[in-house]
Amino acid sequence: MAMFSTYIAWQPMVWGMPWYVAFPIAIAISFVGGFAVERVVFKPIQNAPVLSHIVIFIALFSIFNSLAGFIWDFTIKNVASPCGEGPFMGSTLLGKHQAGMIIVTILMLVALWAFFAFTRVGLAMRAAAANPESARLVGIRVATMTALGWGMAAGIGAVAGILIAPVVFLEPNMMLSILLYGFAGAVLGGLTNPLGAVIGGFIVGIVENLAGTYLGEVGAELKLSIALVLIIIVLVVKPEGILGRKIVQRV
Repeated sequence: MAMFSTYIAWQPMVWGMPWYVAFPIAIAISFVGGFAVERVVFKPIQNAPVLSHIVIFIALFSIFNSLAGFIWDFTIKNVASPCGEGPFMGSTLLGKHQAGMIIVTILMLVALWAFFAFTRVGLAMRAAAANPESARLVGIRVATMTALGWGMAAGIGAVAGILIAPVVFLEPNMMLSILLYGFAGAVLGGLTNPLGAVIGGFIVGIVENLAGTYLGEVGAELKLSIALVLIIIVLVVKPEGILGRKIVQRV
């Protein structure tokens, strides 16, 4: 869904629509799409085994990527960053687009924290995720909260795709390696802690770039492998991640 929305976001700019109009439209479409996918596809199989959900995840990923390529073709496209080109404040280590990505990530993290900590809908979503049965007893519509969570995830994914497109170029399969890096960062930082996931993402990025710098061509070829190795090490040594917490269930 994020890949499809990224094309929706960048295509209007080709037609002359400004980015500050095209991007919100794409994020809104992605939110609605994520909500609809949960209602139509995943709600009927909510009691199915986890493996069934994984298979459908993979199928949807392939379908949306192929659909984006069918509509907008599979040609690799170069898109300009809305944050501008060149170094950020004269720095040789940080570009304007990279600085913009960091700022947007921090703002989104703060906004999500405030949403889940201080709003009625955010608290209801947390309750529905933590204990669906108890949430239903106090009048929370768990199914609706789940669908809203899917919509928010799709919208955030669209933002990620929009930000990464100027870096890796726009093409249907551009999010595959990004998903791997994102999963590695989330596992490293802690799947139960949004801040930990962001910190883990920074660590993964730093480690794989240091490997590419100091190991030469070999390190550059092993970037994806390094992310996989980090996932394995963390799952073996500290499965909950750096800032994650152990989940204890009463039997």
